[in-house]
Amino acid sequence: MTDKRLTKSTADKKIDGVCGGIAQYFDVDSTLVRVAWIIFACIGGSGMLAYILAAVIMPRDITRI
Repeated sequence: MTDKRLTKSTADKKIDGVCGGIAQYFDVDSTLVRVAWIIFACIGGSGMLAYILAAVIMPRDITRI
């Protein structure tokens, strides 16, 4: 059993590493996660609030520095 944790990425980041961390956790391309986040941000701004909350709550991945 793997010990997967949802963390902000230190290697694949544009702003704070939230989308890169989510992409690593679900093993998908980070570009797809970023596009989905932009779509959510354009629909009522819920994506911006979710990104800010995730940036504050998610821990930084210190094992991949």
